[in-house]
Amino acid sequence: MMRKWEGGDPGVAHQKTPTCLLLTPEGAFHSFGYTARDYYHDLDPEEARDWLYFEKFKMKIHSATDLTLKTQLEAVNGKKMPALEVFAHALRFFKEHALQELREQCPSLPDKDTVRWVLTVPAIWKQPAKQFMREAAYLAGLVSRENAEQLLIALEPEAASVYCRKLRLHQLLDLSSRAPGSGRLGERRSIDSSFRQAREQLRRSRHSRTFLVESGVGELWAEMQAGDRYVVADCGGGTVDLTVHQLEQPHGTLKELYKASGGPYGAVGVDLAFEQLLGRIFGEDFIATFKRQRPAAWVDLTIAFEARKRTAGPHRVGALNISLPFSFIDFYRKQRGHNVETALRRSSVNFVKWSSQGMLRMSCEAMNELFQPTVSGIIQHIEALLARPEVHGVKLLFLVGGFAESAVLQHAVQTALGPRGLRVVVPHDVGLTILKGAVLFGQTPGVVRVRRSPLTYGVGVLNRFVDGRHPPDKLLVRDGRRWCTDVFERFVAAEQSVALGEEVRRSYCPARPGQRRVLINLYCCAAEDARFITDPGVRKCGALSLELEPTPTDSGPAGTPPGRREIRAAMQFGDTEIKVTAVDVSTNRSVRATIDFLSN
Repeated sequence: MMRKWEGGDPGVAHQKTPTCLLLTPEGAFHSFGYTARDYYHDLDPEEARDWLYFEKFKMKIHSATDLTLKTQLEAVNGKKMPALEVFAHALRFFKEHALQELREQCPSLPDKDTVRWVLTVPAIWKQPAKQFMREAAYLAGLVSRENAEQLLIALEPEAASVYCRKLRLHQLLDLSSRAPGSGRLGERRSIDSSFRQAREQLRRSRHSRTFLVESGVGELWAEMQAGDRYVVADCGGGTVDLTVHQLEQPHGTLKELYKASGGPYGAVGVDLAFEQLLGRIFGEDFIATFKRQRPAAWVDLTIAFEARKRTAGPHRVGALNISLPFSFIDFYRKQRGHNVETALRRSSVNFVKWSSQGMLRMSCEAMNELFQPTVSGIIQHIEALLARPEVHGVKLLFLVGGFAESAVLQHAVQTALGPRGLRVVVPHDVGLTILKGAVLFGQTPGVVRVRRSPLTYGVGVLNRFVDGRHPPDKLLVRDGRRWCTDVFERFVAAEQSVALGEEVRRSYCPARPGQRRVLINLYCCAAEDARFITDPGVRKCGALSLELEPTPTDSGPAGTPPGRREIRAAMQFGDTEIKVTAVDVSTNRSVRATIDFLSN
């Protein structure tokens, strides 16, 4: 693990750093993480208005419906900048930070192509967002386009799943072993006691013991049988990601049973709920103005809330005090003509008071209420997933990700799902599960052998028109032949199982001699049975590009027509990214083939 990050809140060890980026007024990189947050916070308020401070920006590319390479991100001061540059600044910082650490350990480390980089993304991210991260990595200099295979995109719940299968019993906490209603461990009974019988059987079985030693698979996995199923719920800052895996023997590979699901139910939702609460008390217009005109003070307020949020628990008693920056108090009095205490007294929000120490005093019930929309969304997603026939028989749920550290979330999930017989397990280093799993994934990318396609993908083609089967408005007559236009030719269907390395092959012929490029629009939809690219829900999502080299067959001998040229494309839908390769059949030479999901 990297050394602890500099900065942060006093008394708290930080193995993670917040997604905060600070650029100078000229747009040059200044700092990232706690360093960026603290420096920005300490700037003179007038000076801070010119600096570009971005926070929690990872989710922006998930929520963008029309993500392109030109998509803009808005800094706290309202100024905009290309999102690609913002992400590249962050990735470049990570690269330099990591390589510096490696060089201290290995001074002779070569500069080029030494590192395989693994970028983790939520599993529910669509192809454009994954491609965007890859483009940002190219811009940041992590890898070159010529060595694209040196960068892997890993799906976060998959990485967590790969890590969890390595864990020993003492590295896990079984929430079902908590004393009922207490939220605390009853007899310090961790997951170990649940497995005593299984462990005894393992000791008696030389084969099982050998399996443990040779495969490196954790004791929990040794107890699981081939075909056993489990859910990983990755609860992060921006999203909740759910995946269902089945363990395969003899190599311990994993098979995805249902397409990745989830939604925008991360810890950021609690922060937004707090912002909405402030809007109810002080006025939404005031909060918007304060954020715009006093951005550093707003950051100060969010830091104060974050510290109290981390102490929230289902069985905590006593109110929580949240410091309001002097800038907030002063700005409110100047804007509204009365003080914040008056605003709280007039407010309809009766569970937040003004303390004599000059702080917001919030009841525990009020704090827990801020969690409820996000926590409820997570539980509803898990329950909807468990209701699917494909995941019938799941008895184990791994709760991972930074938000999974929250006692409020742990208690809510166990209370909702424990009575259904689902065993909820939390790794001890829950916030680092995905990071460590990503390293393991980078060493063995083939560990997830089968995935489910999240969408149906295909192209639009012409087919022979069949009366009674095709609608009349799709009829096209060309050279005396009747064709049906806009037919959706499917490559892969939504929820279809696709093995790693499995290829979908199609052949394409250039429309005219000497053509140097073939461009084919790709379409996708959530439905499995779409017939035409004009059907509701079907949309253009990308383009397949084939770059052609000139060949002797482009023009035949004098007086003869050029030969027919066939390009055979092979697409793979079973990896974390959709991949394509192509071959010119006449020459058996590779053709440069790419899929672009970011072009309009």
